[in-house]
Amino acid sequence: MGLELFDLRGKTAMVTGGNRGLGEVAVMALAKAGADVAVCGRKKGELDRVCSAIRELGRKSSSFLLDVTSKESVHKGVKEILQEFGRVDILVNNAGVNYRVPVLEFPEDQWDLILKTNLKGYFLVAQAVAPKMIEMGYGKIINMSSILGTVALPNQIAYASAKGGVDQMTKVMALEWAKTGVRVNAIGPTYFETELVAQLRNDPERFQFINERTPMGRWGYPPELEGIVIFLASAASDFITGQTIYIDGGWTIW
Repeated sequence: MGLELFDLRGKTAMVTGGNRGLGEVAVMALAKAGADVAVCGRKKGELDRVCSAIRELGRKSSSFLLDVTSKESVHKGVKEILQEFGRVDILVNNAGVNYRVPVLEFPEDQWDLILKTNLKGYFLVAQAVAPKMIEMGYGKIINMSSILGTVALPNQIAYASAKGGVDQMTKVMALEWAKTGVRVNAIGPTYFETELVAQLRNDPERFQFINERTPMGRWGYPPELEGIVIFLASAASDFITGQTIYIDGGWTIW
């Protein structure tokens, strides 16, 4: 066996929050490896831009408006994807939001939004997609977690709580579906250089803290996420399930 283990030709992937940031990185990685991709999110223009880039690689792609906090929207979107593509072999749960203030100042509405999007949303999408995977006897579910699922930082109470929940949810899903051919794993990135964290990068104190806290001394570059996405989506990871793999420059080894 060789590089064909990583070949995703003939597979269909669904990515939530695939129109920007690490979600867009995951989308393009899957397309580069040969997959057709259903790109899901809430901004039609951005979704169509990403789909166009996928088609330039010779892959099939369509955009789907999908609100992961709404069970009705999720099931409608999954139904439309199955009607167009016929199957979903790979699901990347990536849609997410964040809000950063101290615990005593944290508003309830932001807590509810972050937990609904970053945790409940993953559950709703996986619950809608998994039955077809189980019927096929094959599927790869990749939940986008974070180093904050296992380490603590100030001003991240809701986001860290959600990501800790994602790690545990990944384990339970993996356990329940282990004998069905559906593998469920999570990726735990550190801070990557994307437009979504430009505010943090422009804060000299925060930028220096992250560099000093990371053994490799820097932020992650978006292309450095591509390999783990392809690995977990491909046959190369067929005997791995229930794991959270940290892409963090060594942050979590302290």
